[in-house]
Amino acid sequence: MKTKENQHRLTIDAINKARKNIAGIVVTTPLQENFRLSRSLKAKILLKREDLQPVRSYKLRGAYHKIKTLFDQGKTDGGVVCASAGNHAQGVALACYELKINGVIFMPVTTPKQKLEQVKMFGGEYVSLQLTGDTFDESKQAAIEYSGQNSTVFIHPFDDPQIIEGQATLAMEILEQSDTKIDYLFAPVGGGGLISGIVSVFSLLSPHTKIIAVEPKGAASMKAALAAGTNVELPFIDKFVDGAAVQKVGDLPFEICKDSLSGCITVDEGKVCDTILEMYNKDAVVLEPAGALSLSALEQYTAELEGKTVVCIISGSNNDITRMEEIK
Repeated sequence: MKTKENQHRLTIDAINKARKNIAGIVVTTPLQENFRLSRSLKAKILLKREDLQPVRSYKLRGAYHKIKTLFDQGKTDGGVVCASAGNHAQGVALACYELKINGVIFMPVTTPKQKLEQVKMFGGEYVSLQLTGDTFDESKQAAIEYSGQNSTVFIHPFDDPQIIEGQATLAMEILEQSDTKIDYLFAPVGGGGLISGIVSVFSLLSPHTKIIAVEPKGAASMKAALAAGTNVELPFIDKFVDGAAVQKVGDLPFEICKDSLSGCITVDEGKVCDTILEMYNKDAVVLEPAGALSLSALEQYTAELEGKTVVCIISGSNNDITRMEEIK
């Protein structure tokens, strides 16, 4: 019997089924120590390199698991539709191409050109793009309306159990890859699909690990929801960290996370820019703004991290080179 505290959590069995579902499409990304950061912080800093996925972000995990499940159930004959700021779109596009399913992808008009081109490349002839609205939330509304009018299945980027199961496979990999106890894990938050998948796994298999959610200061929807005690929508957000610029986290991710996070913090967009430039110049690692969130949070925990083993999720690297001047 599920208790009130865990009734929304996913099961390890369901997550293991997701791992089988995505095998051969999603790669097991490295868990690499960054020696520069380890020495600087006097800790063991491990980076989960989801920027090395075929679509250069973890979003492929959830998107492929969800669509493959629907495909196996014979529910994708009418095609699929999604809304995304970029990375979920690429995961959906690749899934459509691999499974030969037609997909319509709604994206904000502000989406970086590099992400648009990647979606077209991964989806090929199976995917068409619709640029609508200035934010993810506006694109999502247009995609839902399209789905209702055209009998296509809407693939939510984060507020869906199977999407979260797919993202949770990342957490299973981390626990298998680490040869030491993990004291802290920092993960970026947009809609909450990734962090709720991580919480679902770690609460069962590594409950001592402190899970820290990291949001951009200008789009801190999880922090606002936790403070209010109920899921709330922000009236305005800063769109700079496009991969995490969401006005309202998913209802299911909020329910999973609300009593399970050890911390939910924000980082200034300027700090995110510093991290992107530092990782590029010193480590030759290309990060998109959302991909830099977890690393940007470390200095807020300097004292607590000394002597600890710390994992940071590098969630994506789909950065447009034309944005570098803006970032500088």
